[in-house]
Amino acid sequence: MATVYVAQDLKHERTVALKVLKPELAAVLGAERFVQEIKTTASLQHPNILPLFDSGEATGFLYYVMPYIEGETLRDRLDRERQLPVDEAVQLTTQVAEALDYAHRRGVIHRDIKPENVLVQEGRPMVADFGIALAVSAAAGGRMTETGLSLGTPHYMSPEQATAERDLTSRSDIYSLGVVLYEMLTGDPPHTGSTVQQIVMKIVSEEAESVTTVRKSVPPHVAAALAKALEKLPADRFGSAAELARALGDTSFRHGAGAGAAAAAPTRTRALATAGWVAAMALGGTLVVTSLTPDAPLPVRRLSLAVPDGSGPSALALTPDGSALILAGSQDTAAAPSLYVQRLDDLVRTAVPESEDPIDMGASPDGLNVVFGTPTGLYLAPLAGGASRTLADDVTWPCCIRWGENGYIYYSDDGTIRRVRAAGGNPEPVLQGDGLGFYHYQPVGDGDRAIVVAAFDGPARIEWVDIATGRRRIITEGDRPRLTAGGYLVYDRDNAIYAARLDLSSMEVLDGPVRMVERIAASVDARFTLSESGDLAYWVSQVDPAPALEVVWVDREGGATVVDPDWTDAFESVEISPSGSHAAVTVGSMDPTEVWLKELGGGPARRLTSYQGMNRRPVWAPDGRSLTFISNRSGSRAVYSVPVDGIAAPELLLEHPGKDVDEVSWSADADWLIYRTGTAENDRDIFARRLRPDTVTIVVSAQADIDERAPVLSPDGRWLAYVSNQTGRDEVWIRPFPDVARGSRMISVEGGTEPVWSGSGDELFFRSSTGLWSVEVRDATNFSSGAPRQLFTTDGYVGSSLHRAYAYDGRSDRFLMIRTARRDVPAQLILIQNFMEDVKARLGN
Repeated sequence: MATVYVAQDLKHERTVALKVLKPELAAVLGAERFVQEIKTTASLQHPNILPLFDSGEATGFLYYVMPYIEGETLRDRLDRERQLPVDEAVQLTTQVAEALDYAHRRGVIHRDIKPENVLVQEGRPMVADFGIALAVSAAAGGRMTETGLSLGTPHYMSPEQATAERDLTSRSDIYSLGVVLYEMLTGDPPHTGSTVQQIVMKIVSEEAESVTTVRKSVPPHVAAALAKALEKLPADRFGSAAELARALGDTSFRHGAGAGAAAAAPTRTRALATAGWVAAMALGGTLVVTSLTPDAPLPVRRLSLAVPDGSGPSALALTPDGSALILAGSQDTAAAPSLYVQRLDDLVRTAVPESEDPIDMGASPDGLNVVFGTPTGLYLAPLAGGASRTLADDVTWPCCIRWGENGYIYYSDDGTIRRVRAAGGNPEPVLQGDGLGFYHYQPVGDGDRAIVVAAFDGPARIEWVDIATGRRRIITEGDRPRLTAGGYLVYDRDNAIYAARLDLSSMEVLDGPVRMVERIAASVDARFTLSESGDLAYWVSQVDPAPALEVVWVDREGGATVVDPDWTDAFESVEISPSGSHAAVTVGSMDPTEVWLKELGGGPARRLTSYQGMNRRPVWAPDGRSLTFISNRSGSRAVYSVPVDGIAAPELLLEHPGKDVDEVSWSADADWLIYRTGTAENDRDIFARRLRPDTVTIVVSAQADIDERAPVLSPDGRWLAYVSNQTGRDEVWIRPFPDVARGSRMISVEGGTEPVWSGSGDELFFRSSTGLWSVEVRDATNFSSGAPRQLFTTDGYVGSSLHRAYAYDGRSDRFLMIRTARRDVPAQLILIQNFMEDVKARLGN
């Protein structure tokens, strides 16, 4: 990757190592992106991590600066001695594991752990080039293939790295460190060969020979820890580098399958293809491997799990590897609530002894134990059976139980976050409620920061908190957050599951949020659970038998197609974006109402407004970049505008002196806003405000004791269609525009509301009590039109006498409408395997 120079730092009068990336690599990366990506590594401060002093670009060369260490690399030591004493090898590995754990908890994965990158100075290891591989890969993005390489060194690659998986986790580094330990103990890596292809083939398909076969003096617990670190399947390895370090020091540690005897990976994992491996090359001393075709993501599978008697769990949790689901509830109506384990490879659901009256629980990182809370205590129980033991008994309804990576169990007790060691001890407060309720605490990094939910007056919100200073910052509105590797935040809001991607250094949202699951149970505890392996389980309660509403496409003959069967709510109005890709939808019919965006191609919906009041009747700005809607956030009803990308808050666009504004629409050239004032019967009037070249407001129709509403301008800007009750009932009328004084003309003949123009302006649609009607516009200049004709009946479809509740799409010649959809969906437990693959596909890496 780089040429390394010994250099003198003139400012600080010190010797440094100056690494300059090879020009062919720098050309692909680009200076600005590389410098931005490498900033992540600059924040790593650990005694076993070689720090980053500086980085930048000079005359086209990309460089970074690290301390010059007067010592040797671990490779130098192994070349000289081949094998190290067992105690020393374990000590070096433990310290490197602690460094890895520190970085992993900050979202940084090394990706290239090998003896060459471990410097040893006076017996203390220091990991070099930390995060450089990640920075290079991230800077290159999709252009990495232009270099013809992928980063990594064959002997020390994890199986997933060897097969070119794009999304590596911390468990890849754990495997590589296991290889280094294996070499320190035996003198060789577990997989060797005369060519790169041979090495890769063995890593993917062959088990390593047991370390005790080569060196019998290796203690059983060290051999067991090494075997677990070298498991082919990432989920079977240690969940964190800290767990590996603890296992190396725990003489009682054992692992079920030793190196060379690991079980075959389940069928749900990807087949490890090797046919694509074609070449290897040396660049600056670093071996790299490339594949002709990248592996496809793991398949996302959705399953419905049986629930006895249709009774749902009061709480649920997946084991970290996703192999079992723990449920709190009753097997039948006569049994007392307890914990049950449903292993995905077994049809039998087994009870956990001594686990009565559970209200919440969390599985241990190794999947062998569960900590659960009752109304009066906190207990630990083995999932395989056996006596439970008390962890805390002076508690009030403990909930939101999370296992930390440091041997602590975190829980919320009466709004205060507390922790207790899994091995036993006295609980201690971590985050005092102080008048607020804190829940769902998850430590970040080494525990000095955390993600937590603050719930008090108003909606629950997810916050970042600095434990030492008490400083807090809101990340997003939501509940039950789970922060995963790579900075992905999964949480629930409005009985749906969302995902966003965070910058782990600033805890700010980089991408999203996106709505991943449309409907989950409203229960506080039995909403969803996410495993370390990326599986999601959630509970869907019985759908309210009251009629639900759904959004549908309707053709001219009345044939309907549901946009999204899983998306039902109290919809009020819909508007199609100028590009046809999205719909803006009002959700709710009374305060609060919200504006949502829905992808019409089958994608998710996301809420665009968050004000707890009125946000309704959205219309698209002509350029499609923003939505204009009605809100009462300033007290009276007025017109607001918000960018559809959500990067800015809504801004006041228009208000009318002394009157509420209750409807708005745009001219196609964006010069005019047409709006309706008044909310009382026979007090509704229509106005138009010109925004450019200068601001002018004109009265379109304002007759005393008459209602005028639902204004919409023709695409050519010549004619304004609206609804008036001047004849004694609602009818659709038109006026010339902007010369509105030239008179008006009634279009409907037996009642009409909700006028909508076709995209070309050659048709005007409207609703009546019997159905949807069409009027052909034969002469746009003088507005010569044909007689209204009914297209189809609209029984069961939502209509409005005050505003348009439907939209027309000229591309497909269809209408987007809202209709009643009463569907009795049974209560069910849903499992989505490899759910995080879907999250990464939506949010990127």
